[in-house]
Amino acid sequence: MSISSQSSLPAWTGTPSYIADESLQAIVNVAVGLGRPLLVKGEPGTGKTLLAYAVAEGLKLPLLTWHIKSTTRAQDGLYLYDTVARLNDSRFGDNNVRDIAQYIKLGPLGEAFERSQKGERVVLLIDEIDKADIEFPNDLLHELDAMRFTIAETGREIRASLRPIVLITSNAEKELPDAFLRRCVFHYIEFPEETQLARICRVHHPDVDEKLLAAALRRFVQIRAVQDLRKKPTTSELIDWLASLRLSGIDAAKLEATLPFAGVLLKQENDAQRVFRATLPRR
Repeated sequence: MSISSQSSLPAWTGTPSYIADESLQAIVNVAVGLGRPLLVKGEPGTGKTLLAYAVAEGLKLPLLTWHIKSTTRAQDGLYLYDTVARLNDSRFGDNNVRDIAQYIKLGPLGEAFERSQKGERVVLLIDEIDKADIEFPNDLLHELDAMRFTIAETGREIRASLRPIVLITSNAEKELPDAFLRRCVFHYIEFPEETQLARICRVHHPDVDEKLLAAALRRFVQIRAVQDLRKKPTTSELIDWLASLRLSGIDAAKLEATLPFAGVLLKQENDAQRVFRATLPRR
């Protein structure tokens, strides 16, 4: 059985709640058109995880999520065989334990294939793949290439007929294997420039005072430029900081000489001290 192409899908151009530049829009559409997983890297807070939600929303497709942990195995994404439940049922006689299929639970990847087999295309997010063991990406290669797998306990084969749109995020905690990288389309999401940051802030704060927004962005960019910060503030922290300023009635003028609610932006004591020394006027 051949896998259907993605040509019937419209071009993805972002969503009202997710501001995507032209390069990101283009690479998403290339990955969809090629039927390849899209591997996305970038600083924390650049919208890697939210990209999958935006792609699903923009293409009007269901979203399945697989959040990877250090103990995650590739097999977990396909299916799990609940042997404990079957053992309990065999002891207490609650179910027909000979029907093994009732103890099989599909994982996110397995569900994506099954729904595809029924004619439903989905978006699948494999989030923070670099948290898992180094062999994890290689263990996914066969299934991602073949788009099918067999449940060993029942002999049932699940075979995708519409290729899911697979987005994979990485925080670069580990190097990913070359064999895995060759099968992906790659994109690094650059941290937004000030103009794009303003657009993002207006999405979350549509009635923000423009003078306050401009002053907050100047101070935010100034803070991120301070050398040797262990954790630079991210876009999500900027949005929270702007909300804090608005809730407290702080105006643009006050940001010139003070840094209210620094703890919303800076989560390391040494970072806060560096920022205070570098950006606040000396008394």
